[in-house]
Amino acid sequence: MDGQKTGLYLDQLANYGEVARWASGRKVLDCFSNQGGFALACARAGAAEVTAVESSEQAVARGRANSQLIDASIQWEASNAFDFLKKSQAGGREADLIVLDPPSFTRTRKAVGDALRGYKEIHLRSLKILQPGGILATFCCSHHVGRSDFLKSVKDASVDAKKNLRQIASFTQSPDHPIVPTMPETEYLKGFAFEVVPAW
Repeated sequence: MDGQKTGLYLDQLANYGEVARWASGRKVLDCFSNQGGFALACARAGAAEVTAVESSEQAVARGRANSQLIDASIQWEASNAFDFLKKSQAGGREADLIVLDPPSFTRTRKAVGDALRGYKEIHLRSLKILQPGGILATFCCSHHVGRSDFLKSVKDASVDAKKNLRQIASFTQSPDHPIVPTMPETEYLKGFAFEVVPAW
């Protein structure tokens, strides 16, 4: 009654498994984790290490309980993801798979510019700590931010981070959240996965 949806976001169900197929043997960082949908899937898929970052203490408590239910070893951090990524970069933290699944950064068309700056910042911070061969899986759930603008925020961040990326997947919402072509608002969830590759 006091959480967000079910805590596992049913529109992301198919994507939990899709992202987790890259998790085996990797150090995973799941930002904006809520109750741990991606973190739990990655832990079950054989990740070497999983850190889940979530600002809500209540969601973290539920995430820890979820971890215990499946006997998953996940390090939970009750922290603002922007701050955590900044500290991680400054502290030399490394990751092989980073998942970014933030809540909507804007509920109005007027604030799209601010939202895109926010997306670019989390992409830049993440790319700075991703190792060669590492994977960034990133999502946007605001229908005001178009797919091309969201993708541009990743491209701009990669230039600033001096990281070459290869797109390896794109994502949308689960089939039980249908997209109606005459109603653009129904196609609200978009996502991409990129691999960090050596300079050409």
